[in-house]
Amino acid sequence: MQAAAEKKVLLKVDHLKQYFPVKTDSLFKPKAYVKAVDDISFHLYEGETLSIVGESGCGKSTTGRAILRLDEPTGGKVFFSGQNILDLNKKEMRKLRGDLQVIFQDPFASLNPRQTIKQILNEAMAIQNVVEKPNRMSRMLELLGYVGLPAEALDRYPHEFSGGQRQRIGIARALAVNPKLIICDEAVSALDVSIQAQILNLLKKLQHQFQLTFLFISHDLSVVRHISDRVMVMYLGKVVEIADKKALFDSPLHPYTQALLSSIPVPNPTLKRERIMLKGDVPSPINPPSGCRFHTRCPFATEKCKAEEPALREMGEKHFVSCHYAEKFR
Repeated sequence: MQAAAEKKVLLKVDHLKQYFPVKTDSLFKPKAYVKAVDDISFHLYEGETLSIVGESGCGKSTTGRAILRLDEPTGGKVFFSGQNILDLNKKEMRKLRGDLQVIFQDPFASLNPRQTIKQILNEAMAIQNVVEKPNRMSRMLELLGYVGLPAEALDRYPHEFSGGQRQRIGIARALAVNPKLIICDEAVSALDVSIQAQILNLLKKLQHQFQLTFLFISHDLSVVRHISDRVMVMYLGKVVEIADKKALFDSPLHPYTQALLSSIPVPNPTLKRERIMLKGDVPSPINPPSGCRFHTRCPFATEKCKAEEPALREMGEKHFVSCHYAEKFR
């Protein structure tokens, strides 16, 4: 595999913001916003898997939806193959969606229960016009083979499959339009552990086979460690750390990342790990703290942390961290 520095940037997110208005009970109150994603920037290389991790409500899934324009971003730019997709009209964006696909968390909710698998796969190919009609049946059988399902699955409905099989169907639907980038939004979190491993191995196999790029959104750090090339940690709508997988798991430089990693279960009852317990609750994204957003829960916070927002700066080779005192944790 090529080094990341030699690879081409497929996706570049520049100062992305996603705010959601909050209803108020008075006409005289100023309008409030949930700052789900608040000015984040990162890039994704061709052929790699970048995972986004963090607590529930940190903005992981919202970031994925904003990139796909399932929710229209409040601000920023999203460059795909050098083109700002936020400048595209509906017709242009619809054409591009063949290159940008998503695998959702709930495989049952994301499949039309009134359509057979044949209709689901055919619809995807027809909308994007990627396969001529006479060749679609052979293409559908080919897709089922890729994801490990039998040919007779085409005539069945989603409710006739297990959760793992439905997720395989979701993967086949994404592959049907020959995508370049697939956003996996908690794609294995609803599955049993043994099935999770099967789906993760399938995704890695398909990535190698079709030169796919993955943006993998998850809260499960064990899963992230298995599938990722790089990892991005988010907290309250902000990026706090981005690094190569090995660097991040071996030498985390942000106190929040350290706390997250300390919570990973160790599959050895005789081995004890020191757990970092964070005080308090995650602040409201409607009124986030000043300065560093993590300072209300950080055991190392100072007055500087309360007053100044830390910049995302490079502390090692391709290792970026947003902390005033990151040098202490080297």
